[in-house]
Amino acid sequence: MIDKLNIVKQRFDEVSDLIIQPKVIADQKRYIELTKEYKDLKVLMGKRERYMELKSRISEAEEIIGKEKDPEMIEMAKLQLEEAKESLPEVEEAIKLLLIPKDPEDSKDVVMEIRAGTGGDEASIFAGDLYRMYAKYCESMGWKTNIIDLSEGTSGGYKEIQFEVSGEDVYGTLKYEAGVHRVQRVPQTETQGRVHTSAATVMVLPEAEDFDVVIDPKEVRIDYFCSSGPGGQSVNTTYSAVRLTHLPTGLVAQCQDEKSQHKNKEKAFKVLRSRLYDMELAKKQEADAAKRNSQVSSGDRSAKIRTYNYPQGRVTDHRIGLTLYDLQNIMNGDLQKIIDELSLVENTEKLKEASEIY
Repeated sequence: MIDKLNIVKQRFDEVSDLIIQPKVIADQKRYIELTKEYKDLKVLMGKRERYMELKSRISEAEEIIGKEKDPEMIEMAKLQLEEAKESLPEVEEAIKLLLIPKDPEDSKDVVMEIRAGTGGDEASIFAGDLYRMYAKYCESMGWKTNIIDLSEGTSGGYKEIQFEVSGEDVYGTLKYEAGVHRVQRVPQTETQGRVHTSAATVMVLPEAEDFDVVIDPKEVRIDYFCSSGPGGQSVNTTYSAVRLTHLPTGLVAQCQDEKSQHKNKEKAFKVLRSRLYDMELAKKQEADAAKRNSQVSSGDRSAKIRTYNYPQGRVTDHRIGLTLYDLQNIMNGDLQKIIDELSLVENTEKLKEASEIY
């Protein structure tokens, strides 16, 4: 492992030098890539320092035990040796995880989309519940959310809602939420008190930078229309809403959240870039999934991933067989325990694949 860490340190020193070079700073794409790499390597350097310190303490203690005659000094060395050996495995595991090549998408912001599925009005209400759950979770993480577009349900909630999430390692955290979410409960519209099953689909698109996806303006049809829904005097009176259609793929992105046509157009292009980027990413993930047979990142966007059962207060994630009887807190944004378990399973799979490195 020391050889591997020395190679990483060499790269860290190289990147540290590169990010202050004027030529690199002038190249925005390269500069962003290198600063992200520097940030990741800096965390690894901290672990390397701790690892080297523990190895040094072990060698020092073993030398004292082998040469020293003073019983008190030997006892102190044995204590030092025991403490260092106890701490070493945890540091080694942390380093192994950090040495796994990080997905470049993980550090990206995201565009999330929640769509009501089967279940009529109840599905729209559930989509609204999911949006509130994610909004509260993002707030607890210190991330910013910003609605791009929405279509309200007739009895509450949303038929569809799109929103941006920006912060640190957003995609790396929220990517596990993509898929079909089911709810089992007595709907507000049900008079007989029967439990119904409804569904909503969550999409998590890594937000593409301008240089990730280049869109030819000639291949995009732009339609302007009046905004609908709450919003004051500008609603239904000005053509501020924007719909973009990418002609080669048929992908559509629209935004009517802002009063400014220019801002709506800017947001819609951001969504379109993210959709195109996600399309390519999905192909890659499907290929990776076929190779790895991963439980978590299967690449299947239509897979049923989680059930929220209200009568039993139960939430079950079907990918890893995790069941928690804590529905109320989870719906109030306490998602971290689920995300941590999903991340642990995926990292364990990656460690198995990378075991030959060590």
